[in-house]
Amino acid sequence: AALLTLTRKRGVATYAQTLQNIPETQVTTLENGLRVGSEESNQPTCTVGLWIEAGSRYEDAKTNGAGFFVEHMAFKGTKKHPGLAFEKEVESLGAHLSGYTSRQQTAFYIKALSKDMPKVVELLSDLVQNCALEDSQIEKERGVILQELKEMDSSLADVTLDYLHATAYQGTALAHTVEGTTENIKRLTRADLASYVDTYFKAPRMVLAAAGGISHRELVDAAKQHFTGASFTYKGDSVPAPPRCRFTGSEIRARDDALPLAHIALAVEGPGWADPDNVVLNVANAIIGRYDRTFGGGKNQSSRLATLAAEHHLCHSFEPFNTSYSDTGLFGFHFISDPLSIDDMMFCAQGEWMRLCTSATESEVTRAKNYLRNAMVAQLDGTTRVCENIGSHLLHYGRRIPLEEWDARISAVDARMVRDVCSKYIYDKCPAIAAVGPIEQLLDYNRIRSGMYWVRL
Repeated sequence: AALLTLTRKRGVATYAQTLQNIPETQVTTLENGLRVGSEESNQPTCTVGLWIEAGSRYEDAKTNGAGFFVEHMAFKGTKKHPGLAFEKEVESLGAHLSGYTSRQQTAFYIKALSKDMPKVVELLSDLVQNCALEDSQIEKERGVILQELKEMDSSLADVTLDYLHATAYQGTALAHTVEGTTENIKRLTRADLASYVDTYFKAPRMVLAAAGGISHRELVDAAKQHFTGASFTYKGDSVPAPPRCRFTGSEIRARDDALPLAHIALAVEGPGWADPDNVVLNVANAIIGRYDRTFGGGKNQSSRLATLAAEHHLCHSFEPFNTSYSDTGLFGFHFISDPLSIDDMMFCAQGEWMRLCTSATESEVTRAKNYLRNAMVAQLDGTTRVCENIGSHLLHYGRRIPLEEWDARISAVDARMVRDVCSKYIYDKCPAIAAVGPIEQLLDYNRIRSGMYWVRL
């Protein structure tokens, strides 16, 4: 009993100490505008990466897919390391190279031994400043991307969320998919890809982030040595803002009765990523919870909506989301259900939204805050997650927000705040809806719109 009590006390102290004893994030801005941020720890490995303010939001209808194409080409050789020589350089270090492109950011990162950090910085700088874009590699990679697009079409969850962006931001750049269209991939030329790199791969749009057993001073010295190209900086001081994207309450329906299950996504406009309301909305999403038929617990789960889904077989799975961009966002949920359960699931999900706006309780908020704290501490698991946290924070907020500050923001949330903020974004708002599959039972848009408020006497 004494040992158990000691262990419990140590666990409580460990959480508090974890928040206070996280190494300081050091940030240096070079003369060309490149921001360098790092967190030093006693680990034999490190992750070093570049986070770039570039993505499909900066493309137009004709160039949509260029950023995704460039991400593929970045690993296919540079002017200094042509062809497969670049990949061999990475493999010779025993390192792991990866990257991704989203609607408003692109990332390339390498995980390697800490002693190889200077070489990793050199490789990353070569990747973004001297990408070869050889015609033969472009044609080869074009076929690879076209095959990927076919495979992505089979992921109905991803297709539904792409449709959701297309209807919510119709006529704007956020309506574009990250991967681009098949037609665009077939016709994009080397000149299109080179123009994309020359326009957006600039120092003021980038963050060089690192985490692990590295020295910030050595990281800065390596950055000064390798990120110095004359074409790498803007002639002016300001970074062009992303094109404005306006939210529209509307819907897209892609009915296909041959499919076994229906995918439905519903969202309202959420805040941009720097808005403090995001913390409250994340608490609200934690109250809603998530559910999958494979989960244990059934109707005994803490989420009210999960309990209803399990008890009445409303859906196969559901998950809320809060996707933010610099000036807007999508706050909503996505569920997969049998064709005859769509109406019941939509009714219950919208009812949960209305309950958040009118009668969220303190006990629910307390549980949700504990869930968010657990997810927050999980960000410390490994150098790659810490590195991504540094890079995305500096890109989005201009600084890395300490976990201690996040904990304070979460602790400040109460039930009244949840009700007020949810009312601000959800109550009596026109939603965007995307539906794919056997969706005959999905009610008319005006009926769904009427579920966005309660008439009470």
